[in-house]
Amino acid sequence: MDKEKSTTDTDSKRTERLARLKELHYRRNEARKLNHAEVIEEDHRKSLPTNYERRCERVKKQEEQNKRRHEAADAGLDYERVEQLDWTAEECDKWEKKRKKKNPDVGFDNYEQCTYRAYTKLTAQIKPDMEACNKQKEELGEDYYATSSSLIHGTHKPSEASVNHMVEDLEQQYSKRGKFSRRRAFDIDADIDYINERNRAFNKKIERYYGKYTAEIKQNLERGTAV
Repeated sequence: MDKEKSTTDTDSKRTERLARLKELHYRRNEARKLNHAEVIEEDHRKSLPTNYERRCERVKKQEEQNKRRHEAADAGLDYERVEQLDWTAEECDKWEKKRKKKNPDVGFDNYEQCTYRAYTKLTAQIKPDMEACNKQKEELGEDYYATSSSLIHGTHKPSEASVNHMVEDLEQQYSKRGKFSRRRAFDIDADIDYINERNRAFNKKIERYYGKYTAEIKQNLERGTAV
């Protein structure tokens, strides 16, 4: 009786172990398939352009925006106004800052960019006189739109107000250029503690950062009482 019971327990344990082993084999195969699929997906992602995901998001966002625009047009609403109703305070502040920074000063890049920025600033201040423009168009007729065969050079005479405006603008530019210079005036009474211009700039930088710590030492050296 005990022998039969022992045999039954052994068979049940063996069956249980075989079932667990089969389950482990199944899980291993599933993990192998998932890893293989992940490797293929990763290789596919590497073959795509660097900004592929960003481009997809941009296209998706553009499609959603076009869809909302069509829905607003069908409902007879102003799309810009409808969109602004959903803006948060942070988005409004960001948009306002972006609107104000239409021509930000990014520093010196090259002379071409500096010239273009100066031209943009000057043209932004121009307020066209449409009445004078229409009057000149009537006087010149077809010659108003000059071609290669037009002979109107030197025939235009600007008004006195235009000349005065140009003079004021030039004087304002000269004034700004004079204030823009950051060159410090030369102090003839200052101590000469440098051997060249580069050394002078270096000494000034050192003095700016460590002058308050070395002031007493310099005074003692000048008096001859340094220990």
